[in-house]
Amino acid sequence: MSSPPLIHIMLVDDHPMVREGLVARLQSVPQFRVVGEAGSADQAVQVLGQCRPDVLLMDVGLKGTNGIALAEQLGQSHPGLRVLMFSMYDNPEYVQRALQAGARGYVLKDAPASEIVAAIEAVAAGGTYLSTGISQRLFRAQQPRPMLSPRESEILSALGRGESSKQIARSLDLSVRTVEAHRQSIKRKLGLDGQAELIKYAVEHSKTTG
Repeated sequence: MSSPPLIHIMLVDDHPMVREGLVARLQSVPQFRVVGEAGSADQAVQVLGQCRPDVLLMDVGLKGTNGIALAEQLGQSHPGLRVLMFSMYDNPEYVQRALQAGARGYVLKDAPASEIVAAIEAVAAGGTYLSTGISQRLFRAQQPRPMLSPRESEILSALGRGESSKQIARSLDLSVRTVEAHRQSIKRKLGLDGQAELIKYAVEHSKTTG
């Protein structure tokens, strides 16, 4: 029985320790070969032309350059390049932008090693891959949301800015009890469980709309 073909991988991450850990993890897989590393956009362009990887595993949050924008740039200069985004951010907006930029997959940095291996294998084979948690959040983000009232939208935006119920009540000339009632209504309409999930959604909503 013949062994599976080698998969040549290039890493782009501006944290040397992260790259070092990744190299150790990936080199333990018999069919993986890390053929190049880069810590910046300029270095990525230079190294990519030399090593011709099967899969480019790239961080979203590069210093000075957005990894998603770099993925789009490299995809234009290297047609057919298979980019797998590797990120700590599970925001559906980032995932959608990465896929629109030409990335073949999106895997989280805290994903189990087995999932990162599966993602690389899928992308190398010409497929796509999204971390389980990401695909669930992306599906949820694409579901139509019930319309919030103008007042509820105001309160949601204020929560996204980090304001407390007392601060919101004061700025909107409402009672704290009324603000709390609106918060409960927002949670019910958006299907959110608990205050922590409401705040998280409010922060993400303010990022994508503000």
